[in-house]
Amino acid sequence: MEPKIEKYLFDIQVSIQSINEYLGLKKDFKDYQANKQLRRAVERELEIIGEAANRILQINPAIAISDARKIVDLRNWVIHGYDKVDDVIIWGIVCNYLPKLKLQIDNLFKTL
Repeated sequence: MEPKIEKYLFDIQVSIQSINEYLGLKKDFKDYQANKQLRRAVERELEIIGEAANRILQINPAIAISDARKIVDLRNWVIHGYDKVDDVIIWGIVCNYLPKLKLQIDNLFKTL
């Protein structure tokens, strides 16, 4: 695998880990919604994940990251539609899709 792709996969892995650390084990939506700094931190990590996925797609679109295009679209929405970011949607992504992405990234690293 190309070194740049490994670096971008690592960036995704670190951002997922950071989001999990920010939210802690409790993962309470009300706490998330009430804490602007926490919301912004999570959004920033999602931006990094989306940008890294975009760069991976540009180098090798065959890399096995399901919904990679949706991940990039999320990044664009958070950055360019910052005034329309919906906490409920972000929360759903973090709780439902981020664990699946983590498994995919971990599995890609195992194949290196």
